[in-house]
Amino acid sequence: MAIRLLVDTCVWLDLAKDYREQPVISALEDLIENDHVELVVPQQVLDEFDRNTARIIDEARRGLQSHFRLIRQAVNQFGEDGRKAELLAGLNEVDHRIGVDGDAVGGSIERIDRLLRSTPALAISDTIKQRVTERALAKHAPYHRAKNNVGDAILVEMYVDVVTGATEDAPCAFVTHNTKDFSDANGDFRKAHADLVHLFDEPKSSYWISMVEFLKDYCPNLLGEHDFEFNYSQEARRLPEILEAEHLLFRQVWYNRHRNLRHGIETGNHHVVSEKDYSRNPYRADQTLDTVWEGALAAAKRTEDEVGIQNLGPWDDFEWGMINGKLSALRWILGDEWDMLDT
Repeated sequence: MAIRLLVDTCVWLDLAKDYREQPVISALEDLIENDHVELVVPQQVLDEFDRNTARIIDEARRGLQSHFRLIRQAVNQFGEDGRKAELLAGLNEVDHRIGVDGDAVGGSIERIDRLLRSTPALAISDTIKQRVTERALAKHAPYHRAKNNVGDAILVEMYVDVVTGATEDAPCAFVTHNTKDFSDANGDFRKAHADLVHLFDEPKSSYWISMVEFLKDYCPNLLGEHDFEFNYSQEARRLPEILEAEHLLFRQVWYNRHRNLRHGIETGNHHVVSEKDYSRNPYRADQTLDTVWEGALAAAKRTEDEVGIQNLGPWDDFEWGMINGKLSALRWILGDEWDMLDT
């Protein structure tokens, strides 16, 4: 059965305002869609999220604009003169769009809103109100601090009802970033306050101060998959790597042509001749000067030593087509026209 998950409003707001948290939202969407997680959404959480939406959008916009200011300073100081103006123009355009569009959180708010509304919100019953009052009179957490903690106490009492129906096969979990009101104030913040610790009797119930840590524990591989999908960007090869690969392909293609020529000589279809027998006018494609052939044999030996005979074939037509295609592509990157395969 699915784990029942009650998430404090502060967690949803922190996920919404930072675009880097999108892999976490994606992982939650995946777990909920596949019935591995069932959200428990108090009406209070939904209302608090709605009330704070405008503030979160404004904070995200200002945070990104501040980030872009730092980037512009770095470009001004370290940017290549020939590209500096273009880079700054692009950054200014993005900064302008952030300020105009307002939604600097990349759709995170809309995605979280859909999650919160995907299940019926739980109303605050009279029984819960009564228990909140009793908790306040007893000064039990979250009333152990000198502040109005009605909202936090409502979450606690709602979680009490969730825990009541929990089993090892159908557990529940509570996630909050509010360690001051919910965590052990004198010890490990990752553990619940002494007044609340009885609610988190594992494996039926667990207490978390990080959604990421909950996901890593509950489904270790899922978050990594979504993080890879969100953050992966293919890094361009460095020029030395490209030149090294181009050189290897060049030697392989040259050596293949050399071996074909050698086969022609061995079978009598091509001839190695001296200067006096070499025909320059008209040119004969079936002749090679003996001095040129000596140089070719020496070059072949150097290639075998450099590349390794095991990296010089033989390969079938498809494999040779791939090698020629790779050489053409790398030469195009380096400035040649397509299909430049001279050796």
